[in-house]
Amino acid sequence: MSDADPRAEGRYVGWADRLAAALSTQVPEGEFHYANLAVRGRKLDDVIGPQLDAALDAGPDLVSIVGGGNDILRPRVDLDEIADRLEQAVVTLRATGADVLMATPADPADAGLLSSLRSRHAVHSANVFSIAQRQGAHVLNLWGLRALRDWRLWSTDRIHLSTEGHRRVAQEALSALAQPVSDPDWRAPLDPAPAVARREQVAETARWARAYAAPWVHRRLTGRSSGDSVTAKIAEPTPFGPADLPDA
Repeated sequence: MSDADPRAEGRYVGWADRLAAALSTQVPEGEFHYANLAVRGRKLDDVIGPQLDAALDAGPDLVSIVGGGNDILRPRVDLDEIADRLEQAVVTLRATGADVLMATPADPADAGLLSSLRSRHAVHSANVFSIAQRQGAHVLNLWGLRALRDWRLWSTDRIHLSTEGHRRVAQEALSALAQPVSDPDWRAPLDPAPAVARREQVAETARWARAYAAPWVHRRLTGRSSGDSVTAKIAEPTPFGPADLPDA
């Protein structure tokens, strides 16, 4: 989300596509295939259900599994249960011989109202690292990517990364997989932001609440999700490479 693809209305690029394009250069041309099964707004039931089943059917060499984040947003959630279910999915994937890339949440310490999620994100991050250690998985450590604490690397909804945020996360993912990175400064903080008056901060928070928080709450109350009508972007393994990115 929020890493807009200028070639098609309503289509996005994202860190996973950027990671895949970079990984494709490490194998002979035409031998790299990629599927992107993620769907916005989906909870763990879908990630370790239909999405996991589709990934297993593809016989993958590498699977990134990022789940639990949308569950954690709910007011009553059992973080240990999420970890147990996520670990079982990793066990299933590793039993096929596939490598697995997990991901922590980002640290929301400087995210305003969303900073209340910090303790949940911290526990989930610790659980992810523990699972990875036990099961021999890799970890995309967004919690430790301190540059992401800068609001300018996030979109206006404060939930999804901006294009620059996605680009940096793709670099972090390459590092987690012990692959070459193209930008040696991907972890560097942005230059200091101009000071913003308190009144403008309050006004911006009010605009965000009307535009994003209120609709999110309404969807929760009505049992709907932003991804209810969305399908996977690349549902089957497909030849993929740098030329498939808009800035190629």
